[in-house]
Amino acid sequence: MTDIAPNETVTLIIGKAEALILFELLFDFYRQPTLEIKDDAQRLALVRVHGALESTLVEPFSKDYGEIISAARRDLLQQWGDPLSPLS
Repeated sequence: MTDIAPNETVTLIIGKAEALILFELLFDFYRQPTLEIKDDAQRLALVRVHGALESTLVEPFSKDYGEIISAARRDLLQQWGDPLSPLS
């Protein structure tokens, strides 16, 4: 079984405009738990974050990526719980 270190961090650098667009997108998502891309700016901001993650992470290129992502899902849910529950 593959484990993800819960205290391991990743630093991404994105532009202020991208950060603002993503903040609004995620704010809307928090109020209504469906992700609706409303315009090309939101899509571009997500593409830019994906690119930043792709150049930072090595795991997506691993032969056991399926196991790694399954472990990451379990760890995230175990650490933070139900995403639809109010944060305490």
